[in-house]
Amino acid sequence: MKKPVILQVVGYKNAGKTTLICHLIQTWSNRNFRIGTIKHDAHDFEMDVPHTDTWKHQVAGAHTVAITSSQKTAIIQHRSLSLSQLIASMAELDLVLVEGFKQENYQKVLIIKTEADLSLLHSLKQVIAIVSWFPFKHPTIPTWQIQQIDGLADFLLKQLSEVHDPCS
Repeated sequence: MKKPVILQVVGYKNAGKTTLICHLIQTWSNRNFRIGTIKHDAHDFEMDVPHTDTWKHQVAGAHTVAITSSQKTAIIQHRSLSLSQLIASMAELDLVLVEGFKQENYQKVLIIKTEADLSLLHSLKQVIAIVSWFPFKHPTIPTWQIQQIDGLADFLLKQLSEVHDPCS
């Protein structure tokens, strides 16, 4: 089985990572790519709604809680998983978009909101594109302005290794 192509979208808080990921999902989903997403949260998060059955199962002490319907499935585990473990669970997909995990070694789109954010560029590996909120052109890395990202999705598909056509 072919592994999914991984693309990271990185930048500081409130730079527009989620908005860009949603744009890429919509663009690529319309082309019949099956896409997964993984988001890194530096803080603890709560996903289950209080007082639902699955919430009650967690409160009672269940380590893993799963819920499924005819439309979707969710599994909540009380443990942290590595990025590679999360990616492995999405092996049947075409693309996995990763929000965050800055120091992982996958191809990245860097979003810079201020000139101070440029310092991040020097600490990252495999930046293949930059999206900037201010007028900026990198001498070697293709750059898009945040309000002009037309063509970015096509560029990324060409750059990402081993992308396959889901229609073939």
